Amino acid sequence: MRLPLLLAAAALLPIGAAVAQHAHHQAADPIAAAVAAPSRTDKNVVRDQYRHPAQTLAFFGVTPGQTVVEYSPSGGWYTEILAPLLKDKGTFYALQPTGRYLDGYKGFLAAKPDVYGKVKLVAYPEETAAIPAGSVDTVLTFRNVHNMVMGGTEGATFKAFFDMLKPGGTLGVVDHRLPEDRDTALEKSSGYLKVSTIRRIAEAAGFEYVGASDVNANPKDTADWPKGVWTLPPTLSQKEVDKDKYLAIGESDRMTLKFRKPTK
Repeated sequence: MRLPLLLAAAALLPIGAAVAQHAHHQAADPIAAAVAAPSRTDKNVVRDQYRHPAQTLAFFGVTPGQTVVEYSPSGGWYTEILAPLLKDKGTFYALQPTGRYLDGYKGFLAAKPDVYGKVKLVAYPEETAAIPAGSVDTVLTFRNVHNMVMGGTEGATFKAFFDMLKPGGTLGVVDHRLPEDRDTALEKSSGYLKVSTIRRIAEAAGFEYVGASDVNANPKDTADWPKGVWTLPPTLSQKEVDKDKYLAIGESDRMTLKFRKPTK
């Protein structure tokens, strides 16, 4: 009778080992654990295939003990990941421009106080001084610089980023990529920007360019759509017109750029 019991116990060992290995992986990779957080909403999780959050945050060097600023979190897509990641050991500032998204973002945070209760919401530009100068490890902005360029606020906003970062701190930028050979005038209307434009803005503010990742590249996006980048998902500004075509292309081709505040 003992032999079957021993065989059964032996058979269970690989399962136990697999569970332990998975738990170790999650503990060793806090970004992966944050991306897998059960508090994330399904409608946002389905966008991971286009936005590659784990690889993107790893490229920017985000870690759980940092002080991180996300500029213009708006609907909270990245907040769903950054808040759990930074909740226990770090500090997370949500630097939200005053306007139509501010009240909505407040409601988003209030809906899950157990997840977002430690997020420090700061209205930009009125309350920016609430983030101490030289105190931030990483500033992140996802698909927002094109709005700054269209509104003419990019210089002041990048200066604010520079001032709040520690020497050696990182600025991580993701935005819709306009091919370098296109008319620069398109940057004022299409939602797409050239890599050279963002580099110029960042370097004018004092940042050093560190490098780029193609993790969010999409070669199917030709960046010449009827309603600019908003033609593609998730906006689908053309409604049902060629909807299947645009869904097959997916979200935009995006640059992922890393900058550093000099140490001297």
